[in-house]
Amino acid sequence: MSDSDFPDGPEQSALTREVVLRYHQSWKQRDLEAVLALYHPDVEYHDFFLNRCLRLADLRDYVRSSMPRQPDEALEHCDRIRVDGHSAFIQYRISLHAGEGLTSFRASEAITVRDGLIWRIHEYASLLRGESTAAASRAPALGKLGLSARQLGFMARDLQDYFQQHQPFLDPELSLQQVADATGYSRNQMSYLLNQVLGQSFYRYLNQARLQYLLAGLEQGHDPRRDDARRIDELAFAAGFNSLSAFYSCFRRHTGLSPKAYLKQRSARTRTHDSD
Repeated sequence: MSDSDFPDGPEQSALTREVVLRYHQSWKQRDLEAVLALYHPDVEYHDFFLNRCLRLADLRDYVRSSMPRQPDEALEHCDRIRVDGHSAFIQYRISLHAGEGLTSFRASEAITVRDGLIWRIHEYASLLRGESTAAASRAPALGKLGLSARQLGFMARDLQDYFQQHQPFLDPELSLQQVADATGYSRNQMSYLLNQVLGQSFYRYLNQARLQYLLAGLEQGHDPRRDDARRIDELAFAAGFNSLSAFYSCFRRHTGLSPKAYLKQRSARTRTHDSD
């Protein structure tokens, strides 16, 4: 393709800006058909996060699985859209608020417009954990998992929602395979999400959920006469812990105290409050 096939000028720049703005707004509005209507029949979508090239026949499923799904998943510009003739450059960030440590991902797209439609896209994406870049794109196995940066973020949201709504962690025999099956992902995908993106093992994630459930139960069912070590051990087993050693380790890591010291501190706070 020679430069003469892409005559540039102010009019072309204006057309490119109009097409790219419509494209971006269609993503924000979660309008699948509007997005697909802007792709050229010979479109090539180069996803460098997964090192793959998608054609028009592949893009419906890709766009559907990649669009923001929840009201608090906001897609916003990080910078103004830069346009020069047939080419445009756009940077954006999607906030996911899903899973401990995973907040968002940032992407840059170099877009080429031809015949008033999007002809080429080169997308570069990186996951963000807090203020630092996640190590997700380092692992060579990621391409085999078939997950884009957006989809990894949605996976974290699906996992969090499953734990909050169904409380599977109450089962002391819960396995990674069961969680993967229930959320619709493979075991390898779920393992990668936990270890490489969220930065923790499945059992640590599981025990953190159990501990949060236990502590919430303590606050809701407060009875100073029953705040003793025996009661908290019973609550640990009821929350899904299958060993007291795992429970004590998780408890100390999360609170900085042993269960006995935590209950003593809590009872002291209660007495102080009652005497005021």
